[in-house]
Amino acid sequence: MRTSIYKTISDPKLFKEQLLLWSQQFREIIYLDSNDYPQNYSSYDCVLAVDALTSIKTDFHNAFEDLKQYQQSTKDWLFGYLSYDLKNDIEELQSHNFDGLEFPDLYFFQPKKLFLLKGNELEIQYLNMCGDEVEEDFEEISVQYSVFSNKDSQTAIQQRIRKENYLQKVAKILEYIHRGDIYEANFCMEFFAENAILDPFKKFIKLNEISQPPFAVFFKNNTHFLLSATPERYVRKEGELIVSQPIKGTSKRFLDPIEDEKSKNELAADAKERSENIMITDLVRNDLSRTAQKGSVEVKELCKIYSFMQVHQMISTVISKLDAQYSALDVLKTTFPMGSMTGAPKISVMKIIEELEETKRGLYSGAVGYFTPNGDFDFNVVIRSILYNQEKKYVSFSVGSAITSQSIPEKEYEECLLKAKAMREVLS
Repeated sequence: MRTSIYKTISDPKLFKEQLLLWSQQFREIIYLDSNDYPQNYSSYDCVLAVDALTSIKTDFHNAFEDLKQYQQSTKDWLFGYLSYDLKNDIEELQSHNFDGLEFPDLYFFQPKKLFLLKGNELEIQYLNMCGDEVEEDFEEISVQYSVFSNKDSQTAIQQRIRKENYLQKVAKILEYIHRGDIYEANFCMEFFAENAILDPFKKFIKLNEISQPPFAVFFKNNTHFLLSATPERYVRKEGELIVSQPIKGTSKRFLDPIEDEKSKNELAADAKERSENIMITDLVRNDLSRTAQKGSVEVKELCKIYSFMQVHQMISTVISKLDAQYSALDVLKTTFPMGSMTGAPKISVMKIIEELEETKRGLYSGAVGYFTPNGDFDFNVVIRSILYNQEKKYVSFSVGSAITSQSIPEKEYEECLLKAKAMREVLS
């Protein structure tokens, strides 16, 4: 079904830039870049999928079953996203908040053209119908050079929830916690701009440059764009091995190495941040156990500190072995949405989130990734991301923090502003 050709790339960094630039001609693009961030669970350094042969686009009704049928019938590479609002397919939940972006709840496509880069080795996989275009395309890629458009307008970023209102809403969440309804809630707010004209390619290059995360994404579906600098993996399947890596716990980076090390050590020792992380790690363990072989769920790393360009993060790694009676889609359906973006217990929290947040999350706090032909997959968590509806000229990014019984509303607000910093810088 696919023609595979292998190339040795002398300058992978330059090639990645050329590849992304070349891709801009297509209606459908997913570009995934690890930015050479060292990680234990990784198949490729960079992946590009373009030009849909087939696709699936749907709202949340029966979405996981529709995706399962699509995945099992194509038995090919599929790239796309799961939006947060697919929660409504899994549980008796609703999403009625304002949605300025209007992305479909679920979208995946089967690419005609696929590039898989690992180190200096490039594998090119084209569907046989366009297999004779490989060499011509490869030549075209290798002569690309960046020319940025000047079509960006001034983007006046507005904050959906004002500080005073934010503090009131966090106080309300604390009431729920002290009453025993929930333990932890990930509460988010939107920043947005209307009548925004911007060059998504240029903005992604800038965002990726200042963040250099392990799960960066440039996504395009006609006039819908995602520019993501996410550091978080949602879930990965490789054979029977399932890996999830929730993030909970954030601290600031400093130019001064002594200050920076201090910030890192303070995060590692912070009882509130550790309790946040441990609660979500426990939730992830519970989610994975629903499709796991008995006794196979294991916490490989608990509250380990990882450093990124903008922030230090506390990350845990939970693994399991998939029970043979379950499919790849069963893993996604029983773990979605990721616990780090909801809180615990999940269903109660998601109802409270819907009540207190003022924007439909959509693709924010959903997941982007791919399926391989044999049913393996790898998905990130959509955070630290800019979403853009080019037709509506609406641009948006959201940030959130975990509210627990130890939360101080002012500090949670400051954490949100810290997480918003890179996106604001890119859009200003």
